[in-house]
Amino acid sequence: MADKSTSQCYEAVCSAQGIKMNSNILNALEETAITGNLTLNLTGNRLKNIQRLGDPDVLALSKCLQNSGHVTDLDMRYNNISDEGAGHLADLLQQPENSTLRVLNLMFNDIQMKGAEVLASSLQCNSRLLSLKLSGNKIGNSGAMYLVSMLQVNNTLQELELSECDLATQSVIALSIMLKNNTALRSVDISRPLLFSHQEEWVVHFSEMLAVNCSLVELHLGKTGLTDTGMERLSEGLRLNHHLRYLDLHCNRVSRDGACHLAKVLTQNMTLEIINLSFNRIEDEGATYLSKAITWSGCVLKELSVKSNNIRSEGLLSLAQAMKKNKTLTHIYIWGNHPEELACEAFRDLISSGRLPPEQTDVRAYEVDGQVFLAEVFHSLRKQINCTDCTRSDTCSDLDTTRPSAADMSSDVALSPEATFPLHIK
Repeated sequence: MADKSTSQCYEAVCSAQGIKMNSNILNALEETAITGNLTLNLTGNRLKNIQRLGDPDVLALSKCLQNSGHVTDLDMRYNNISDEGAGHLADLLQQPENSTLRVLNLMFNDIQMKGAEVLASSLQCNSRLLSLKLSGNKIGNSGAMYLVSMLQVNNTLQELELSECDLATQSVIALSIMLKNNTALRSVDISRPLLFSHQEEWVVHFSEMLAVNCSLVELHLGKTGLTDTGMERLSEGLRLNHHLRYLDLHCNRVSRDGACHLAKVLTQNMTLEIINLSFNRIEDEGATYLSKAITWSGCVLKELSVKSNNIRSEGLLSLAQAMKKNKTLTHIYIWGNHPEELACEAFRDLISSGRLPPEQTDVRAYEVDGQVFLAEVFHSLRKQINCTDCTRSDTCSDLDTTRPSAADMSSDVALSPEATFPLHIK
């Protein structure tokens, strides 16, 4: 249990440094002391009125945490932390003997290239931190290159999130080259880089990396502009990979041909369990290709999202039939497509029979004047596999694949007689 002296230490540091105390930090420290929680929640996007963290707040907090010995997970998303604040956190990370920090979440702050540089430098000598989340910070190509260089030395970091960080082709390719030799990283997210070339050079390097990498469990490549040609090349590496379990390809330009290449992978790859193809355009033919792969007895796919792929009844019916034949697939998300009544009835039967639990899909059937329609239920594919666990030793068997319980998920339903009304995008 955290010691109450941590909050007292914070008050003392603020007094000594002439920093105005942040009630958000003080309340979180006191709550941590009472509950014994190992996570310090300082997110700045909560609904209630809070004082978002700035660089002086990070200075005071980092000095307190240097000797707290209790906090393992520091969540500072959606605040006003800049490069200066990143420097204060780097000071904390450079003293691993005095810090128990295992997870650092800095998503959607104001950290740029200099902040990424100091964080990368601190992690060259840190052997405790398992997860670094920088998504939404505009570190750019140069900032990402500093992190890539760090990963050539650091052999303990297991999770790195760099989505919406304005990465360019150079840093994306450098990351893939580094991953050929890195044996620690299990989860990487580079969604929405700034790639202006139509040649998809980066895909060639990622395919070659996947063919030899033996540690990645989870890879997020959303909003990369991936086309069918890129999917064909990526599939070459996926067929030779025996460790990846989660592949995220949402918001790309994959169509039926790309789905065909991915379906062939599923008949040869015995590890891929979760695929996110939301917001592509695989249509009926692409859905049919995937359905045939799912019915293969050796397919291990458990969760699939094909939301908003312009799939009509033919493709949706083939997916429903595939679920009847192969019991391995347990979660499927189809909202935003165009089901007619036969497809609506097929998914109603899957749900009512118990084959597809209501909390494991994003649709629910209802009737109007004897006709069956589907409505949206706000469930979605999990965003990640938890590849780090700060309460246990970091062995490869410590992957947490537990999904949220039904009680933890919203069951709100948008009802309409129109089966194709606009998707609620989360």
